[in-house]
Amino acid sequence: MEKKRMISGITTTGKITLGNYIGALKNFVDLQDDFEMYIFVANLHGITLPIDKETLRKNIKETVALYFACGLDPTKSNIFIQSDIAEHAELAWVLTCNTTLGELQRMTQFKDKSNKVKSDNGTEFIPTGLLMYPVLMAADILLYDASFVPVGKDQKQHIELARSIAERMNNKYGEMFKMPEEYHPKVGAKILDLQDPTKKMSKSSLNSKSYIALLDNIEEVKKKIKSAVTDSENLIKYDLENKPGVSNLITIWSSLANLAIEKIEKMCEGKDYGFLKENVTNVVVSLLEKIQSKYNEIYNSDDLEKWIESGTLNAKKAASKKLRKVYNLTGLNYKRK
Repeated sequence: MEKKRMISGITTTGKITLGNYIGALKNFVDLQDDFEMYIFVANLHGITLPIDKETLRKNIKETVALYFACGLDPTKSNIFIQSDIAEHAELAWVLTCNTTLGELQRMTQFKDKSNKVKSDNGTEFIPTGLLMYPVLMAADILLYDASFVPVGKDQKQHIELARSIAERMNNKYGEMFKMPEEYHPKVGAKILDLQDPTKKMSKSSLNSKSYIALLDNIEEVKKKIKSAVTDSENLIKYDLENKPGVSNLITIWSSLANLAIEKIEKMCEGKDYGFLKENVTNVVVSLLEKIQSKYNEIYNSDDLEKWIESGTLNAKKAASKKLRKVYNLTGLNYKRK
């Protein structure tokens, strides 16, 4: 039986966090036996906002090395760097010409990010990439005929846009794109900020205590968890609305130890927040020590380049085949009748 295809990527705007691991990478590793995986380093998305070129180069290599260090298997998953496949940008332009300005202006992330740019810089200068990157994301997905796209709740609107564009172009030109579906992990889809658990954990946070990066110093990680915001009730219970900080720590523990939230609540009966943080620290430190050891082993190895070349070759075959079909159906290929 042919495996269904799944596609996803992580941007190169900063450090990969524990939130990225639980919400994305852990699931990629768990799913690579059941799906044909295409996982890329989204460096074209990484230039949506200004970034120093040497920082970008470092982030690209760090991200791809962490993919493998986290357990992605080059014999099971196709790992590649987005900009190495020119078809992503080419298809994005074709999709742009079949997308309306209104659709892009209604994207909530555009509104949020453009407002943040204004407040951070005190300027009306909004990079066009902030408006256009959902079309590139649609191209990332539709280029590979992905059946499923693992997404967090904040990415749902992007998948809806990709489906809308695909449906529009299928109706206009003939069967061109497969309709992608969302894939939501059962737990851990959204890990929250350790200092402000009303927000998602983000590598762009200005407060380093707010997130845990996979390559953070272990002693610093322990301090971050110890200082994580909870509440004054000292009752360990999963209640995202009323106890977001405590619930976030429970989610991290549940995701990394593969324990049901209900079981953790039972284990914590009569215990205080110190007990909760100690157990969360243990599972996080155990994970990071393994990841960092593997990362250091492969970062400058010949294997890393071989694995990228292999994944890029497979991705290129699939991408060029799809783009050729798009060019044929839209009339861009004048030789095709």
